Amino acid sequence: MPITTGFNHVATITADVDRAIRFYTDAFGAEVTFEMAAREDHPRLVILDLGGGAALNVFEAAAEGSAWERRRPGGRGPIDHFGLAVDSLATLEKTRDRLRELGADTGEIQRLGSEWSLFFRDPDGMELEVCCHADA
Repeated sequence: MPITTGFNHVATITADVDRAIRFYTDAFGAEVTFEMAAREDHPRLVILDLGGGAALNVFEAAAEGSAWERRRPGGRGPIDHFGLAVDSLATLEKTRDRLRELGADTGEIQRLGSEWSLFFRDPDGMELEVCCHADA
């Protein structure tokens, strides 16, 4: 039986976060639950609540960067990564330990808005995330 409870979020890349916020709030009633200003080591990020426990994480990247090379095979495209949901911080900690035992490159568990988050890379080097609600 899977230990995940489904998808937590999908992360997208846009050249205009404010435009994305307007679109998803107007079209779907999404609500901004977290915003991080751009830093030297991290792009601007907005998390939109889409309902049902799902979120859209929107990163802002310049339109001329590599994130927009979608037409070539293997281009990263507008989907940056996906996040898997687990039921609790304890399960997230066990998942971190399991990933490390398997030799996965992992970061540290961190708080991002209302979520506990762990980034890791799969065997192909793709960055993924495992999350749980902080109140879980």
